[in-house]
Amino acid sequence: MNPVFSPSLHKQRHQFVIDFVTKRKPKKVADLGCGECKLLKQLKFQRNIELLVGVDVNGAKIKKEMYGLAPLSTDYLQPTYEQLHIELYQGSVTQRDARLRGFDLVASIELIEHLPLTDLEHFSSVLFGYMSPASVIISTPNSEFNKLLPGLTGFRNSDHKFEWNRSEFRSWALKVCWDYGYEVEFTGVGEAPHNQQESVGFCTQIGVFHRVQGSDLCNRLHGSEVEEVFSYTLLYSINYPTLQDNNTLCRVLGSEVLYWAEQMKNRWMEEKAGVSPHCQTERGGVEESQEPAEKVDNGGGGEEQEWLWTNDPEQQESGPSNRYVRVPLAALWACCPKIAELSGSLRNLRHLLTDEPRVQLTQDGSSLLVKCEEQEPVDSDLEDSEGPLAAPRSVGAAPEEDWETNV
Repeated sequence: MNPVFSPSLHKQRHQFVIDFVTKRKPKKVADLGCGECKLLKQLKFQRNIELLVGVDVNGAKIKKEMYGLAPLSTDYLQPTYEQLHIELYQGSVTQRDARLRGFDLVASIELIEHLPLTDLEHFSSVLFGYMSPASVIISTPNSEFNKLLPGLTGFRNSDHKFEWNRSEFRSWALKVCWDYGYEVEFTGVGEAPHNQQESVGFCTQIGVFHRVQGSDLCNRLHGSEVEEVFSYTLLYSINYPTLQDNNTLCRVLGSEVLYWAEQMKNRWMEEKAGVSPHCQTERGGVEESQEPAEKVDNGGGGEEQEWLWTNDPEQQESGPSNRYVRVPLAALWACCPKIAELSGSLRNLRHLLTDEPRVQLTQDGSSLLVKCEEQEPVDSDLEDSEGPLAAPRSVGAAPEEDWETNV
């Protein structure tokens, strides 16, 4: 059977949520019935999200796929200032858990049709009454569209307890809004042929709920009357590296400083050997200096240092093994915008490098000491690479769903 939709229907549903997140920029997002975590794996790339949570009653599914939500190598090598924390829970959407309250967005994609009608009432109370998110996206099959699906008899999935037509879904959604202080917009994905769109609607019908302003206080007062419960089991928790974490910032800054100090040391040694003086401004690029010996402020309000480097005078023994080049921090600051961006100020640069074990500073803290070692010839391909922060990135393709693989 040829696919009815392109892209497939489950991809269109996920893209609907992603588009909503891109537009509304919620910080706390939960996926109820996350299953194999396909939607979560896409949402983790939305930089506005700070907390991403998945809940599913099937813990085995979560455990099988949860490590696909782990940070990539590039997340460690090139962290940003954005924060992201991911949690996955095993639990029923008909049970309360205080950790799911107060979210900006909760998505429930193709979930409610798997619940018996009695459980659906509990689901409505838990989601809209107890969790009380600012926005909710709920999708469910539109039974009116089933006659257009080739080879389909009965429900679309053997586990479905019901499949509503548009009137039934609207009736349930409006009752939820009345009971819990929400308003709803109806839409969908998976369009019918043009001459049948109005008569059968979308293949998947979607309700987008927004909490009515002022109803939050009532819900929270009601929730505070009962003891907070924690009925879900935490299966996975991960913090993504962020430059807002001081340890991560120091590690990244230290790598940048060491890389650039080594490059500037090599350039100085070339100048000493007779090559015209120059200053490197970005990785792989060299800018000719206007003066052979420029003076730079050492950042401490004291005497200026020449933009020249010499062997470390603090070393007691002589010889190749104890030869160091002194690289002023002010020189690194002036030539390397990334270092200036990460540290914020020259004074802060010195402070952040003080406890960095890979970095050796002079006693006054104004310069970095870079050891001179005999170096083997370096392959030009490696020399032109982007340095310590470059890393490959690959994302594997997720498998399709059961019936809707062909839709």
